[in-house]
Amino acid sequence: APNLPGFRDSGPVRRGNQAAEHVQHDVYGQVVLGVAQSFFDHRLLAQPGIAEFEQLEPVGERAFAVYDTPDAGIWEFRTIAHVHTSSAIMCWAACDRLSRIAVRLELDNRAAYWRERADIIHATILEKAWSADVGAFTAAFGGTDLDASVLLMAEIGFLPAGDPRYVATVEAVDRDLRMGNHVYRYKVEDDFGKPKTAFTACTFWFIDALYRVGRVEEAREIFESVLASRNHVGLLSEDVDPETGELWGNFPQTYCMVGIINSAALLSKPWAAVT
Repeated sequence: APNLPGFRDSGPVRRGNQAAEHVQHDVYGQVVLGVAQSFFDHRLLAQPGIAEFEQLEPVGERAFAVYDTPDAGIWEFRTIAHVHTSSAIMCWAACDRLSRIAVRLELDNRAAYWRERADIIHATILEKAWSADVGAFTAAFGGTDLDASVLLMAEIGFLPAGDPRYVATVEAVDRDLRMGNHVYRYKVEDDFGKPKTAFTACTFWFIDALYRVGRVEEAREIFESVLASRNHVGLLSEDVDPETGELWGNFPQTYCMVGIINSAALLSKPWAAVT
């Protein structure tokens, strides 16, 4: 819409949502992860069973078929296609959870089938996404750039938080993507130029990662700082200007509110410790 200048002349103003055209392979893992817990939660009046598992298997097949092929990634790049590490990790999650569900349902052959596929993806990621030169898991296979989304690998169980490669990745994000108490998604130029604002969901992922690697007080300090960035009714936007603290981007941002909940749960004392 060339006749509209955009907020503070920050155009171009676009109509519609081009994301509908993007290929994002992480969605297959998101689907399976979103359903998987229901197979294990005995509180449900009616738990899913073999029929529901069989409906999920085509999602896993698709994940295995595309895990090592280029996509737009979690950030919906418009003109950048790589084999994004975060997408591959989520494809692994789809196959991993299908194997676990099959074990729960006592489907031994299907459990072995999906475990084999999960192991293949796992080995490929360890080989192609880890960079000894960078000292971290990188944004894409064979790349050198960092992306905060790889921090999620400990949360979903791809690697234990104590793995030296994960610890090194947290340290690399701390060194290169953190500014003050805010974390960028990445620092490389994208379709709109070099990023100027930090992505608050990534800050929460970093807080959680710090907690998991034992840097609890640092995690708490950053968490409290982010809470102070909320507006007068406690809401956060998608982005924040690290220099001014001004909120930018989509508002309010659900990612951020979920981040508050997850980080608060990690940083809170367990009930057993409350006297």
